[in-house]
Amino acid sequence: METTADRPLCLVTGASGYIGGRLVPELLAAGYRVRCLARSPGKLRDHPWADRVEVVGGDVTDPAAVGDAMRDVAVAYYLVHALGTGRGFEDTDRESARVFGSQAAGAGVRRIVYLGGLTPAGVPEQELSPHLRSRSEVGRVLLASGVPTTVLRAAVIIGSGSASFEMLRYLTERLPVMITPSWVRMRIQPIAIRDVLRLLVGSARMPADVNRAFDIGGPDVLTYRDMMLRYAAVAGLPRRLILPVPVLTPRLSSYWVGLVTPVPASIARPLTESLRHEVVCRENDITRHIPDPPGHPIGFDEAVRLALQRVRDADVATRWSSASVPGAPSDPLPTDPDWAGGSLYTDLRERPVDTPPEALWRVIEGVGGENGWYSFPLAWSLRGLADRLVGGVGLRRGRRDAHRLRVGDSVDFWRVEEIEPGRLLRLRAEMRLPGLAWLEMRACTDDTGRTHYRQRALFHPHGLLGHAYWWSVSPFHAVVFGGMARNIARTAERADDNGRGTGAPSPGHASAPAARQPE
Repeated sequence: METTADRPLCLVTGASGYIGGRLVPELLAAGYRVRCLARSPGKLRDHPWADRVEVVGGDVTDPAAVGDAMRDVAVAYYLVHALGTGRGFEDTDRESARVFGSQAAGAGVRRIVYLGGLTPAGVPEQELSPHLRSRSEVGRVLLASGVPTTVLRAAVIIGSGSASFEMLRYLTERLPVMITPSWVRMRIQPIAIRDVLRLLVGSARMPADVNRAFDIGGPDVLTYRDMMLRYAAVAGLPRRLILPVPVLTPRLSSYWVGLVTPVPASIARPLTESLRHEVVCRENDITRHIPDPPGHPIGFDEAVRLALQRVRDADVATRWSSASVPGAPSDPLPTDPDWAGGSLYTDLRERPVDTPPEALWRVIEGVGGENGWYSFPLAWSLRGLADRLVGGVGLRRGRRDAHRLRVGDSVDFWRVEEIEPGRLLRLRAEMRLPGLAWLEMRACTDDTGRTHYRQRALFHPHGLLGHAYWWSVSPFHAVVFGGMARNIARTAERADDNGRGTGAPSPGHASAPAARQPE
């Protein structure tokens, strides 16, 4: 009889990201054991599968950490990239792939599986976008590692929460008439996320003599214009008027996408650059090793329908924003009030609340996204717009789930750094700032058993500019943070009085502009 130890062990990197976070449960369902390598293991602790996997800390650039993670591994999934970490991201990607391949070879790993990008036929590599060029090079490095490697090359991935899907969704839904870049006329072969995951899992069983790249795509070859028109039809929207113009460069296109959609320019740019050329599969050899089951590959219309259903049901497992924004701070909150690392400015608010702590907690956990921030909507809106204008994420990322949070979730321009259900929510700022910032919210009880709401905003300035920033905005704190504490307390009391028990604001409540729940 087979025991748990007899099942093959898979190593998954990038498990906190969009693809990796969905691959892990698929591998578990297929009977594999799973180990995750993560720079911040705590980000994985609240995933529904966290207690069924082994999580080890480490970075793919660290040979020792990768070597330890590879021990006893049969199949290693490489699902990370350094895009957006700076001008040297191609060097970082190359070195990370080299470390991963060499450590896999030393550990006797049976197979490496890598998800890369579909490159256009007949286009010299030097003419490709840095994003596609680096993805292609990483594939070559892994194929040359000495470990049998499967490289899956996909174009646009259609699935609830993917950056490509949200870009398509918001452009189509928000703009009934569009003046668009000329790349909307390029042909693309999109693929459904369900097929990507099916092929990733199936790649683990490939014969040892297979060491090559495979183009993967769905059954439909469409222009981006076709995709927008068909999305509108599936979503029940009126037909869109699309007017391509030749003057929008990839850089300008990324700013345009960043203003219209929740996807920031830093992520939109590699997506739009990848659409400058035709990206269509040149072969379908993958089916020799992983035959298509009935109903697969999924067509574009069905992929959109499935994604929209997930969005409408608020059943989104991971989003493009699941991974940290490139360049965003990751320093943990200093716990010492007299922290020796420099100045730490604090804005502290506390209010008694005439409601049980669990009712207050529901409001705290529901903050952001469609529920807003419970104070001075114009100030939050302007801060979000300012952040997007300087290349930040702004407010429009929304939330993965309207009612529940887990460590690592994005909430508009914050990320959940810590959550103690029923007690504490700590958010770390990912907007562009001259320093590091946190927002902490607690549901407490005093010695008499009365509920209290406690709110702390903290800021660690970087240099003179950081100090100037804090003092320039501190006059508004009474309105923004004071109003927030007041309104959260009132909303909890009203919800409890009405027996609604939800974290939604009461009618007429002053909240930030609604950020439609992205998936």
